Order: sequence, then structure tokens, then C-alpha cells
Amino acid sequence: MKPWQHITALLLLTGTLFFLELGTLGLTDVDEGNNAEAAREMLESGDWISPTFHYEPRWKKPIFNYWLISLSYRVFGVNEFAARLPAASFGVMLALLQYLFLSRIRGTSVGFLGALMLVFNVEILAIGHMVIHDSALIFFTTLSLFALWFGLNGQGTQRSFLWLFYVGIGLGVLTKGPIGVLVPLLVAASYILLTRRVSQFWHQGFPILGTLVSLSLALPWYIAMSMLHGWQYWNAAYPEMAGRFFATLEGHGGTVFFYLPVLLIGYFPWSGFLPAALYDTFKTWWDHRGTAAAATVDRGDDLEFFAGIWVVVVFVFFSLSSTRLLHYIGPLFPAASILVACYWKRSMGGPMTSWFRGAIHTIMITGYLMGLALASAPLLYAKFVDKIAREFPMAHQVDLGPSPIACGAILVVGSALVGYFGLSEKRRYGAVWAAGATIGLTLFVGLKFGLPQFATYFIAPPQQLAYIAGLNLKPEDQFICYESFRPSLIFYAKRKAVIVHAGQEERMTPYLKQPGRTMILLPTRLRSKLPGEAVSYPVLLERYGYSLVANEPMVNVPPSAERSPASMVGPHGKL
Repeated sequence: MKPWQHITALLLLTGTLFFLELGTLGLTDVDEGNNAEAAREMLESGDWISPTFHYEPRWKKPIFNYWLISLSYRVFGVNEFAARLPAASFGVMLALLQYLFLSRIRGTSVGFLGALMLVFNVEILAIGHMVIHDSALIFFTTLSLFALWFGLNGQGTQRSFLWLFYVGIGLGVLTKGPIGVLVPLLVAASYILLTRRVSQFWHQGFPILGTLVSLSLALPWYIAMSMLHGWQYWNAAYPEMAGRFFATLEGHGGTVFFYLPVLLIGYFPWSGFLPAALYDTFKTWWDHRGTAAAATVDRGDDLEFFAGIWVVVVFVFFSLSSTRLLHYIGPLFPAASILVACYWKRSMGGPMTSWFRGAIHTIMITGYLMGLALASAPLLYAKFVDKIAREFPMAHQVDLGPSPIACGAILVVGSALVGYFGLSEKRRYGAVWAAGATIGLTLFVGLKFGLPQFATYFIAPPQQLAYIAGLNLKPEDQFICYESFRPSLIFYAKRKAVIVHAGQEERMTPYLKQPGRTMILLPTRLRSKLPGEAVSYPVLLERYGYSLVANEPMVNVPPSAERSPASMVGPHGKL
């Protein structure tokens, strides 16, 4: 295939994967609800400097992603599609960046393969479907590190790519704070030291002017926040900037081995090849280290060594961090895909090694276990339904549908095909297409049929009621969320709410006495626990275990409210 055909195919495939069901599912909590609402309030208030959530300061994260989402709202309206559009767009751009970079060094076939491996996995696709900061962060750290390697190893004008190293750092810091500089800086420093290029970087890497470029992009907003809010801002931002590394925040802990299963499953099916690719890369580097051949190392081999450092540094850094979340290791996926794509291409031209055979068996075993786990999901659901019902009231009345079993069957059959092709000397190349088709089809079925089923009964009901409440309440009226609060409810109600948890019912009393209309959103099973006269409030609407009650019986319910929250919002956030 020619480069333009590769790019066209990539755009079609990544566009389908990243934009599939992008605007049809309600926002998940808590991150999606927090970020989508913060951007909405920014658009509503016109304050483009100080983000808020629930009309109170939200300074945990920097501003760049909120800007992008707010601008998306301006074009497409305030809805889920617009909220998720920046993340999905960065996913597509990341695949194109991977292809263009890797193709220059290892050829278009490896570039195309590396780009497909980067997006055909659970982790990157999930990040590209969510209203979080990580899709932009991964793009900027990747741009930065690609530019560093290309600038140090290029000739003539190619060295000017080093400026993008600093641009990526500056925008990364503006997207997610210090992690935007720590990831590229740790990888770059490790590579420069191990390859003994400190002098080259100092003389050709524009370190002083480049640092000024990074600062010019990132600092203005931080300076503005300091001038507006002083130490109040820094006290709020510090836990996000440094506290997550040194302390476990919000219960997101785990051991230093936390990311081993995350990488194995999140990067499936390609994770099976990663150990072999890393071993092959570092063995090649070690064999050349300190010899005369080191001066003539192939650029492709050097790139693989750089990618190996990238994977190890990022994995170790986040493993040592006290706060751990599934998506934190996302920045290593572009490097992992370079390693695996190069290793795969190299393995096609020689005899089958024990490492390659082990990789195929790892993929098969992991796929079988994942498939069996998904197929067993209905049984596990039935076993733990009582606990699930505490969070989702309708858990006893609904089932998971056929999607988990279908996805499990696809994984089992697909993994068997990977083994059939991969363990054959003559059919080996078919294994990569079998693996790609397996994960692609699994993700398609899950996104198209599995998640909508889950969203209809577990995510959408309180969001629909919050949306209706927001349509019917005036600014001076009261909206109370009783033991049903999720950040996304503020996004759908588009107004401030009084948040009351179980056991704090007396906190409602002052609001119940105020003039005007009062609406309460709550799990239906808790209606008897409402205080005073609120117990007799008529039920306006019920949705799958949630109720909306009010002190006045009339409510306008638009026809669109019978559908998902995403379909209830017009092009500009109105019916």
C-alpha cells in the first residue's frame, strides 16, 4: 500500500473506533462529569481563566482541556459528543503521528502496523472515549519525545524538530501539570545519558531557548491564576501536582505490581509480544555497547532502544507513584507499539524463536482467560447483584444481555486463530491480522451493544431526571440530590444542587421551607426517609429505581426525555 492509502485506511479505522457511540452514552462519573461540567460552566460564565465545578473553584487540573471542550461546545452545542470530541480527535491524531514518524525510520508497513497496534487496544480506545485530560497529554508527550529523537538523530534542517520537544512539554504542562514535563524529561534524560549524548544535546538541543519556549506556553495561565487567587490556588493545586506521587489520593492505591495486569490486559493482544520485544531491543544494545560497532548502530535500532527506555521509565515512574489509576501509564503505549511492530516485522523474516512462540502462547492464554471472564459475567453479576443494587437500584430487574457472552466468544475464537496462524511457519503473518480483528470486533460489539445496555439502566436514569428538573426549575428554586449525587447530574441539570447524603436528612429542612419550587432527586427506595413534609411530596417521574419528587405536582416532560440524556440536548444545549 502507498502512504496515502495507509493514511486513508488509518483515518477510516480510527475514526470508526474513536467516534463510535461517542455522543449516545451518558457521561460516566466522576471524571467525565466533573470535566464536562467545568467546561460548560466556563462557557456559561465567560471566565476562561479560573475553572469551576458546581460553581465553586476547580483548580486540580490546568486549563487547556477545558478550553478545548468549551470551544467544542460553542460549535456543536453542550452535549456528550462535544464534550468527548477533543479526546477522540487526539486519538486519531496520535495514530497519524505514530504512522508518520515510524514510517520515516522503519518503512511504511511497520509504520502502519505500529499505528494500528497503538489504537487497537482497550486502554487507548477507552481514553479516547472519555472526557479526561489524558488523551491530550499522551499526544503531547508523544510529540515531544518523537521530536527529541528525530532532532538528535536527524541531519541538517531535521534537527529543527527539537523545537517541538519543548512545544510538547509546554502544552503538556498546560494540560495536566508537572506530569507533562516529567514524562518527557525523564525519558529524554535517561536516553541522553545512556547513549552519552549530553554534549550533543547541550550544543544542538537549544536547552536554554527551548526551556523559554516551554515556559512561554505554560506559564502565562499559572501566573494569571497566581495573580487572581494567590496561595489559595497553589494550596488547591499542590495535591494534584506532587501529592499524587507521594500520597494515595481518593483511595486510588495498590502495590508496585498494580500496572502489570493493567498493561497485560489494557494493551492486549499486543502485550504478549512486549517482553520479547524489550528483551530483543536491550540485548542488541548491550551487545553493541562499548564496541566499535556502537558508532554505526542503525537508526532503527537506536529508535527501538529509545522506545525501550521510554516504556521502562514510564512504567517504573508510575509504579512508584503512591496514587495509581488504570490510565496513568497511557504515555508508554506509543513506545510499546513501536517496539512490538518492529519486533513483529523482524520475526517474519527468520526462524521462529522461543521468545516468539512464548509471545503467541501468552496472547492465547490471556485471550482465553479474558474471554472466559466475560462469558462468566452474567453468573458473577447474579452472585453480586445485592451489592450492585446499592449503587444501581434496578440491578435486580435487569440483566447484562448477550453482549458479554458474545465478546467472550470472540476473544476465545480469535485467540485460537492467533495461535493457529502464529505457531505456523508458513502462516505466521496471519496472526497479527487475527489479533487485530479479534480486539477490533470485541471493542465494536462492546461499544455498540454492551455499553448502551448498561447505560440505559444504570447511568441514564438519574441523568434524565436531573435534565427534566433543570428544565422546570427557575434560578431561585431548589434542586436537591439525596443519596443520588454524581457530578454528571450537575451537567444535565445545568444548575447548582443541594447535595444530601443518607443520614444527613435534616440538612434538607431549611431548603424545604424556602419559597418557590423544590425538587428532590433520589433512589426510590429511600423516599420514606425524607424529612417532614417532603415524605408526602408527589412523585413527578420515575426512571429505573430513581424518583423525582416535588412540592408542586406539575412538570413538563419533553418527548426527548424518554431517550438517552445525549439525545435530549439540541445543537446548542436546548430542545
